[in-house]
Amino acid sequence: MNPINPALIGGIILAGGRATRMDGGDKALVMLEGQTLLARTIARVRPQVGRLILSANGDPARFNGHDLPVLADPIGDHWGPLAGILAGLEHFRAHRPEISVMASFPTDSPFLPLDVVARLADCLKDSEIAMAESGGRLQPVFALWKISLAEHLRHALLGGVRKVDQFAQSYKCARVAWPEAAFFNINRPDDLQEAASRLNGLG
Repeated sequence: MNPINPALIGGIILAGGRATRMDGGDKALVMLEGQTLLARTIARVRPQVGRLILSANGDPARFNGHDLPVLADPIGDHWGPLAGILAGLEHFRAHRPEISVMASFPTDSPFLPLDVVARLADCLKDSEIAMAESGGRLQPVFALWKISLAEHLRHALLGGVRKVDQFAQSYKCARVAWPEAAFFNINRPDDLQEAASRLNGLG
């Protein structure tokens, strides 16, 4: 099977989390050494995909400075990352029919691998999903999704499925391993301090 042309891979950054362990607000707009977490994610992700969009609910104007289309969840009320993934799949199916695969990313992993899409794409093959793992654990929002899953995902969400890995269990899902530290994510103020130390060469 020929490798997937990166220009024909869509990408969605999932920014719908409520950041309850960071005192609420938009985690995507938390500052890390002079840049928002979202800006750092965009810088690492944009070269890996042909088109990039953002999943977020509420007033999209708060993301105006980041130059991305913003999609609200198409169903549900904060039903989690699966609803954001559905938004992306349906968007690309409707507006970018040349795109057959979509990559998903969280906004709170400022050191995400620069080869995550390429490696996942190499392993997608006959699977419907390719998902990252590190340290023996799945990283379910770092994944490639075939656009053809859109209708199945909408049906699953309406049927009560909320967890990404729960949905993936019903389909062929390739797993691709990275070192444990590759997907360091920021959930608490202490994590933000550790990320700053890493950026400054102290961690």
